Amino acid sequence: MRILLVEDESAIADTVLYALRAEGFEATHCLTGGEALREAQRVAYDLAVLDIGLPDIGGFALCRELRRNRDLPVIFLTAQNAEADRILGLEIGADDYVTKPFSPRELATRVRVVLRRKGGANIPAESEAGFVHDGEGKRIRYRGQALDLTRYEYGLLAALLQRPGAVLSRAQLMDRVWGDALDSGDRTVDTHIKTLRAKLREIGPDSDPIRTHRGLGYSLELG
Repeated sequence: MRILLVEDESAIADTVLYALRAEGFEATHCLTGGEALREAQRVAYDLAVLDIGLPDIGGFALCRELRRNRDLPVIFLTAQNAEADRILGLEIGADDYVTKPFSPRELATRVRVVLRRKGGANIPAESEAGFVHDGEGKRIRYRGQALDLTRYEYGLLAALLQRPGAVLSRAQLMDRVWGDALDSGDRTVDTHIKTLRAKLREIGPDSDPIRTHRGLGYSLELG
């Protein structure tokens, strides 16, 4: 389970990272909101721990950006024990709220509780388009049915599900799914997208969630 920690005080971050990793989490630390947004573009995290008082982007605004395309569980950290902050944090959908100073072990426990309450970090909530992705089991369900996918079809759909709405070029998809395979080309992506579409259409003949962007690549539309 991957945890994104955004905290501008390195001493606090180090103790939290130690506690999270001791509990078996894969924890990554960012000092600023901007750095966190770039990191979240690269990796699909299961939960974020956000300091409210960041130097560049406020924790609340950062939460909204991180949740723009997915339902990411969030725990807020703050040095301000102000009722207004707690209320605002909860109103925008915080899953928990911890006031400094706090016990890193307690925070790690709260992370585990939130993830358990969310039903497992590796099983994201079903999207509007009906996809459920079990990253650990490398399985994807669509509209309640398990998809029988080849290795490459799974890789393509998983890559698109990581960034719904974003256009991924054929080169990006090749890099993520085929790696450094030298005997593959752009047409390889097109061929597997075609078979993947056919399998989605067998379950949902009324929709085509994979969009082709001529000259650019492919995206997955969940809305």
